[in-house]
Amino acid sequence: MKKFLIGLSVVLLLLVGAGLVFAPTIKGPGILHVLGFGGDPVSNEEATRSLKVPEGMKVHVFASAIPYARVMRITTRGDMLVSSTREGTITLLHKDSNNDGQSDGRETLLSGLDTPHGITLKDNWLYVSEVTQIRRFPFDATQRKITGDPQLILKGLPEGGNHRTRTIDFGPDGRLYISIGSSCNVCEEENPFRATILSTDAVGKDVKIFATGLRNSVGFDWKKQGFGFDRLFATDNGRDLLGDQTPNCELNIVQEGLDYGWPYAYDNGVPDPDGGANYQEKAANSIHPYHGFGAHRAPLGIRFLDANTTREDYKDVALVALHGSWNSSKLVGYKVVSLHINDQGDLEERDFMTGFLNRDDTVIGRPVEIIQDAEGRIYISDDFAGKVYSVSWGDLTPKTSPVADKKSAAAQPQALPDSNDPLKDIAPEELSRAQQAGMITFIANNCAACHVQSAAAAGQYKPLKDLKKKYSIDMLSFFLKNPPSPMPPPNVDAAGRRDLAIYLLSISGEGE
Repeated sequence: MKKFLIGLSVVLLLLVGAGLVFAPTIKGPGILHVLGFGGDPVSNEEATRSLKVPEGMKVHVFASAIPYARVMRITTRGDMLVSSTREGTITLLHKDSNNDGQSDGRETLLSGLDTPHGITLKDNWLYVSEVTQIRRFPFDATQRKITGDPQLILKGLPEGGNHRTRTIDFGPDGRLYISIGSSCNVCEEENPFRATILSTDAVGKDVKIFATGLRNSVGFDWKKQGFGFDRLFATDNGRDLLGDQTPNCELNIVQEGLDYGWPYAYDNGVPDPDGGANYQEKAANSIHPYHGFGAHRAPLGIRFLDANTTREDYKDVALVALHGSWNSSKLVGYKVVSLHINDQGDLEERDFMTGFLNRDDTVIGRPVEIIQDAEGRIYISDDFAGKVYSVSWGDLTPKTSPVADKKSAAAQPQALPDSNDPLKDIAPEELSRAQQAGMITFIANNCAACHVQSAAAAGQYKPLKDLKKKYSIDMLSFFLKNPPSPMPPPNVDAAGRRDLAIYLLSISGEGE
């Protein structure tokens, strides 16, 4: 009892001290949550009554009483695995076989773990990230059990600091990607693994720093459909204590070898005021965010919805969980948003699930992670209320795709057949105008230095080969908005990118 009272006194002193220093910026449940206090219990009925989703969708409480529920994954049997970071457990939730919106049962699959966060599945192995290591456990999804001893995949990850969660997932290239947050609000890190996304092979060999300058990229996912290539999108939490409006929390298209700014810059290359003079040059060379969510929203999980099992108006859309603010005089975030990205790469953000924050500033939940099962049902974890919500297209999840019922798989975006000419439907006058405008952009951006053999330096020539076989105009325009390193994005707007795409398709014949 004496130790408890001493501990409570220390917490209260910390809270009072923080309030004196940061008031009125500390507001809401965030600081208590950081210190390990969960939310007030909220009934399933109150939760479903409060939470709002787009018309035609329905919210269910898939599971409750999962303290600090964070990352979720669907097994080959259709069950769900959930990490409880502060509990040190992985829970297995049984599939909703009777279609009533609720899990049919549960069991604790693993316990005694050190702050488990990221989980992923590959080849009958369950991979689990703890603070300083990643292990994999032999897992029989059919029998719902661990079948042997774990294997250590990676050790020596940095411990302590402000950001202790490690998110993991396998990319389209078969490598394991690992996000590691910073140790502080803003500082120059000594450990090179801090504020990065790493990659390694499936057994922990060939560890590489994939990208740096990412303060805390808790969520990441690959956009796969429709563009002929995979892009890694990652959320990132902006720094604190610069007021209610600065800086943005970010969405980045993460490319290998690039630096995304932290701690030297935020937003579009603005030098951090807490840095010295050397920050100016480093800020100028940082990669700008693809999208800003606003300050203190705390974006965590991101998931691109499967076009084959998703309602027509949400296919190929990303959902992002905004965990919610603590360092803001007005509560912001506390919702799930949808990101609608058109073929030119332009993005529109809309509300998808609201009601975690009520009008009287009562918080009933903080969304964390988003996944989707094979039938199209969407799941959202809530580490504040200790719940997992499901969102279905109507009262029950359809057994067949709402898209597939209307459109054949052949109608979905895919690579162009050899015989298709993406320029064939453009009027001659418009084709001529676009070719001339695109050529001007090509010259102005010094594209010839890599893509014209006579102008390229030794070893730098990259032929524009078979573009008509790979891209439509819209696909290539989207590609040009954020091309892979080392190619810089052209200094033009969406219309200019379209003209450049037409010009590149015009000059690129077979084998050129």
